[in-house]
This record gives sequence, C-alpha cells and structure tokens, in this order.
Amino acid sequence: MSTAAMNMNAQLEHLQSKHVGTGHADTNKFEWAVNQHRDTYASVIGHNTLIAYSAVAENESIGRKKFEMIEKMLQPCGLPVPRDD
Repeated sequence: MSTAAMNMNAQLEHLQSKHVGTGHADTNKFEWAVNQHRDTYASVIGHNTLIAYSAVAENESIGRKKFEMIEKMLQPCGLPVPRDD
C-alpha cells in the first residue's frame, strides 16, 4: 500500500472516531438510521426557528417539543436489532 493511501486511511479513521455519524465498515442499517435521526433531532432542537415551527405546527409549547425530541433521541428507531456476531 502506498504512503498516500495509508495517509488517506489514517485520515478516514480519525474522522470516523471524531464524528460518530460518519459510520464505519461495521455500521449496519439500523445504526445508520439511529445516527441520522439523532442528528436531525439535535439540529431541530439547536435551531430556534425550526423548533418554533414544529411547536406551532403541532400546537405545543417550545419547551414541550424540546422535551419530546430529547426523549425520542434515546431510541429514535425502536429497539436495537440483534446482531449476528
């Protein structure tokens, strides 16, 4: 393997260890979906206009919507799928 390819692999491994949502070779479909849902909820909670839009659309308070979304972040896609190791 060339030095450039080894450097690129090292950079990719560093990126994947730093940012969980980027996945890795052993990431399955369920884990990928969980990461996507959590990232989306975190983004909506972090942007005041998005959380306000969601609260108005569902006729709820902003605090209630934030609480509901934080709760959904625990298991956004239901129970985990058993892995075949």
